[in-house]
Amino acid sequence: MKSLILLFIPVIAIGSCLIWAWYQPIFSWLHHPSQYPWEFWLAIVAAGIALTGGIADWRYHRQGKRKITPLERRYEAMALAGGVPLFLIMSGATLSPKPNQFIIPAIVTVLYMTVLICYDEFIFHRGCKPIETLMHRMLVFGNGLAWLAWAHWCFVRGGAYV
Repeated sequence: MKSLILLFIPVIAIGSCLIWAWYQPIFSWLHHPSQYPWEFWLAIVAAGIALTGGIADWRYHRQGKRKITPLERRYEAMALAGGVPLFLIMSGATLSPKPNQFIIPAIVTVLYMTVLICYDEFIFHRGCKPIETLMHRMLVFGNGLAWLAWAHWCFVRGGAYV
């Protein structure tokens, strides 16, 4: 159940921030979906794919189709926990008039998470069935693409100060 809760933390955090942003003048574009940057739409679709893959994987394990070892659970939790500082760093970049000052901490955090995810996949998931591999790829690549869209909006286009 803890892993399911961890899957929804980004959705809740981003949703809460969007509610807050709705009332901030710098984010007045939120009132007009036609003005949303393409990165916003890509992040929504990619995050939806990631969440779908994560929920499907959680259900797969809850049905007893593959047992997760405590060590595997630990590495997955460490990788997911890296999302908290990444979210804070990216939030700072989003709100900053100079978001590029956040790029190195963001990349270091993403690399930390990537190492843990790769370790988890290469050590614990070598023998996964194709359907479970698909769910993992949806989760990992969906989250990765959502972050890349956000990073492009912040670091290339200037974030909230576009």
